[in-house]
Amino acid sequence: MAAFNLDFLCIHPFRDGNGRVSRLLMLLQCYHLEIEVGRYISLERLIEQNKERYYETLKLSSEGWHEGRHDPWHYINFICFILKSAYKEFEERLSRLPQPKGEKTAMIQDALKRFQGDFSVADMRRECPGVGIDMIRKTLKDLQAQGIVECLGRGRSAKWRKTGN
Repeated sequence: MAAFNLDFLCIHPFRDGNGRVSRLLMLLQCYHLEIEVGRYISLERLIEQNKERYYETLKLSSEGWHEGRHDPWHYINFICFILKSAYKEFEERLSRLPQPKGEKTAMIQDALKRFQGDFSVADMRRECPGVGIDMIRKTLKDLQAQGIVECLGRGRSAKWRKTGN
C-alpha cells in the first residue's frame, strides 16, 4: 500500500493535488485491506502534523525512482509510523469512554471459555487487557462460588481450572 502510494507520488500525474489524491487513495486502500482506523482518526491530520518527516522520507525514497534504483523503505516506514500513531490515538480515545457495567465481567467469562486446561490469573490478564487484577480475582472468586471454576493452589502461582459446570 505504501509502495503504491510512493509510486503514485513519483509518477506525479496531475499538475496540482497529487498529495491530496495520494492520501485519499491510501485511505481507500486501507479500507480494502480492512485497516479501519482511518474511519475514526484522520490520517491526513497525522501526516500534516509530521509534514517535515513526510517530505523528508518522500525525498529519500523517490531519489533514483525513475531509474529503478530507489529505496522505498524510508516512506514505507513513515506510513507504518502514521498508522501506528493512528491506532495509538484511537486506543487512547477508547480508553476514555466509560465502560458499561458488567462488560469486564463478560470479558473475563469469554476469556474463560477459550482456556483449555489450567490457567493462572496472569494468563487471564493477558487475555483481558484493560481489566484490573482485582476485578479478575473478584470475578474468579464469584465463579468459584457458583461452582464454575476451582482454584488449585494458593498465592501468585495458583492455577485455576474450569469444573465443567
